Amino acid sequence: MNQEVVLIVFQVVVLVLAFSIHESAHAWTAWRLGDPTAKMLGRVTLNPLKHLDPFGSVLMPLLALVYHWPLIGWAKPTPVTARNFKNYRRDDILVTLAGPVSNLLSATVALLLLVLIKHLVPGGVLAIGTAMALASHIPGIATDNLPALFPIALFLYFVILINLLLFVFNLIPIPPLDGSHVLRHFLPYRVLQVYDRFAMFGMILLFLVGGSFIFGVFFTPLLNTFNHILFTL
Repeated sequence: MNQEVVLIVFQVVVLVLAFSIHESAHAWTAWRLGDPTAKMLGRVTLNPLKHLDPFGSVLMPLLALVYHWPLIGWAKPTPVTARNFKNYRRDDILVTLAGPVSNLLSATVALLLLVLIKHLVPGGVLAIGTAMALASHIPGIATDNLPALFPIALFLYFVILINLLLFVFNLIPIPPLDGSHVLRHFLPYRVLQVYDRFAMFGMILLFLVGGSFIFGVFFTPLLNTFNHILFTL
């Protein structure tokens, strides 16, 4: 029970950090492309209080933890005034993609740090292997006499796991996710009207029908690639 609580705490901390990086990436990119709206509202920050959404950042992750779903969710949308952009479509798409890309970059940085720990720190291989096993919910993993840096390895592996989940999740083209905002730029007007009406049901259908399929097709191969790199480098 104590081990489970520790794992939950680590995941929640990483998730909140991932949300903050994701939304601040949106805000920073919009600012650099000419829209100061989010910058003036204080959204270019890693302070989680500026970004968290009661439903997407609190309720959804809690439900995921209770029902053993992938730990996903979303933060409060970053306000963007698109008319400030010089090239509306291009810049709006870049701002939208900045969030998922920040998650992928966070996972990549964590992977590189784990590779360094693996080769440069005594006990690094044991710490990383145990962290991967615990994060993957493999039963019967011994946690006695682990290296002192094990909590760091566990934290970094959760950074990989959760950020890859958010990367894949946010690119799904269902409102209010980032993928839907990109797709809107390429839909004919009449199709867009139908698409917008579908928005309120999209997230429900995702979890009831297609969630496991999407994560199986996109998330699992991506995570396996990161694991393979960690094993072989």
